[in-house]
Amino acid sequence: MGRRLLCGVLLLGLPWLALGEELRFGFGTQKPPYVYEGEERGLELEIITAAAKAAGFTLQYHYLPAERLHLLLGRGELDGIATTSEHSGVPAFYSEPYIQYHNYAIALARNGFRLESIADLGKHSVSAFQRARYLLGDEFQAMVEGNPRYREEAQQITRNRLLYSGRIEVVIGDKRIIDYLNREVVSQVDISQPIIWYDLFPPTPYKVGFLHANQRDRFNKGLQMIRDSGEYRAIEKKYEHY
Repeated sequence: MGRRLLCGVLLLGLPWLALGEELRFGFGTQKPPYVYEGEERGLELEIITAAAKAAGFTLQYHYLPAERLHLLLGRGELDGIATTSEHSGVPAFYSEPYIQYHNYAIALARNGFRLESIADLGKHSVSAFQRARYLLGDEFQAMVEGNPRYREEAQQITRNRLLYSGRIEVVIGDKRIIDYLNREVVSQVDISQPIIWYDLFPPTPYKVGFLHANQRDRFNKGLQMIRDSGEYRAIEKKYEHY
C-alpha cells in the first residue's frame, strides 16, 4: 500500500510536460520540403512536432487546404493550425514565429515583365497560394482587391503547371516549394524554360494559430526549449540542401 501511495505522489508531481495531451492539428497539403503530406516529415512539420513534444503535446495530423484549415480552427474543430498569423483574419491565439518562408513573384523570362513593386502585379494575371491575400501584407491585399485576374490555388503544385504552361502570367510562391515541385511536373510541362524571380516580398514569418491561450503558451515554451537545446537547428540542417 505504501508503494502505491508513493507512486501516486510521484505522478501528481510530474510537470505539465509529461501530460501527453493530444491536439487535433492541421497542416497544409503537400508542400515539400516543408510538409510531406501523410509522411509526418518536412522542415515545418518536424519543427512543430518537436516543439509540441517538448511542451507535452502529441499531434493528430490533418492535411487540408489553407482555407479549410482556417475554417475548422474558427469552428473549434481543430486545436491548432500551421503557417498562419494574426493577418489571417481568423480569431485565434497565435504563437511566436517558428519559421519564415520567402515568397517571390515568378514569371517566364520570355515575357520580359518589369515587376518593381507589388502594385505592378495588378497589371497581370496572378496565381498565389490560399490566403496569400491576407498573409502577404496590406499592399498585396490592395493589389488583389483591384485585380480581377487574381486567383488562389488549393494545391501548391497547380501554380507550377500554370506558370510553365503559360496559362497564368505570374505566380507567387516560396522558392523552395516551387523548385521542389518542378520535379513532379517535369513530365507535364516544359520546366527548362527560363524564369525570373522577382524579389518583391520580405521573408514572411509564420506562426501557429491555437484554439486556446494555454496551448499557445505551452507551445511557445516548447519552441524555446528546442531552440535552446539545438534540436531546432538540427532539423534545419536536414533540409539545408533544398
